[in-house]
Amino acid sequence: MTAGLVAVVLLLAVAAYACAGGTDYGAGFWDLTAGGAERGKRPRWLIDHAMAPVWEVNNVWLIFVFVLMWTGFPVLFQSVFSAMWLPLALAAVGTVLRGAGFALRKPSRRLAGRRLYGAVFAVSSLLTPFFLGAAAGGIASGRAAPGTEPSAEAWSNPTSILFGLLAVSTTAFLGAVFLAADARRFDAPDLDGYFRRRALVALAAVAVLAVITLFLTHGDAPHVWHGLTHGVGLVFVVIAALATAATAWLLLRTSAAWSRVTAVGVVASAVLAWGMAQRPYLIPTSLTVADGAGAPTTLRWLMLVSLVAVVLVVPAVALLYWLDTHGELEALSDADLRSSGARDEG
Repeated sequence: MTAGLVAVVLLLAVAAYACAGGTDYGAGFWDLTAGGAERGKRPRWLIDHAMAPVWEVNNVWLIFVFVLMWTGFPVLFQSVFSAMWLPLALAAVGTVLRGAGFALRKPSRRLAGRRLYGAVFAVSSLLTPFFLGAAAGGIASGRAAPGTEPSAEAWSNPTSILFGLLAVSTTAFLGAVFLAADARRFDAPDLDGYFRRRALVALAAVAVLAVITLFLTHGDAPHVWHGLTHGVGLVFVVIAALATAATAWLLLRTSAAWSRVTAVGVVASAVLAWGMAQRPYLIPTSLTVADGAGAPTTLRWLMLVSLVAVVLVVPAVALLYWLDTHGELEALSDADLRSSGARDEG
């Protein structure tokens, strides 16, 4: 019973990171594809202002996922990180480089330095979700079973590649939706239309890749296929499909205030559908939740820590997101700083 509850908390944490961290990766994707220095100046300006208040806190969910895996399901942690150490190591390096690139490119005084750090940020934002998605595909297709030797086939198979591409397109979709909303907040109607068009294109890519991946699992991951087409997994698939249609409709409207909510619904429902489809396995069909769970005492402490996180951390993070999306955390511009300095001198 306790192992099942911890597994649910782990799945919810993965969904939270897919939505929060995915939005940041998506912003990096559009930074990469914005074009040259002049053509991409305004999109990159918006990306910098939109990401600055929250990009660090979004990684809290990733740390929470690792803690739950390591302590709650040590066999799962060992199996996944042994069989697919290379893509996960590349994802970890990408996460570090991405953060460093974003943090250093703005204060860098030399143009060459800004371009270098910007390129590191953008490329890492593309590669990191791909490798994380590829690892998830290896888990879903059962290629990370306990005792599996590290090999490229564990994460470079068709299911893993499609999961990786789906992760990249999903982050691009989330990033574009949130950036369009930020453009409206910053009163930049040209960027609103710019990112809404890209959000629609990315959403179409997500839908196509999701359908292809679903049919591929029929032969490559039959247990997951059955879970996605029956029971609770199917319910979340339907919810994801309805949220996709709602998001497309909202993006086509002049004012799409609720598009962020429905976009998060698309991604969260898809992650929950995958998790429910794997039941009762952590790794289909070789490691069940019960077999992979840690000691009962450890699991009870994890539930207590999770409860504390729900009470203390989740409201604080939710407040941060609310303040950010309502424009309460906007950084001071150079003009604001000059004006403030002039008043102080007076």
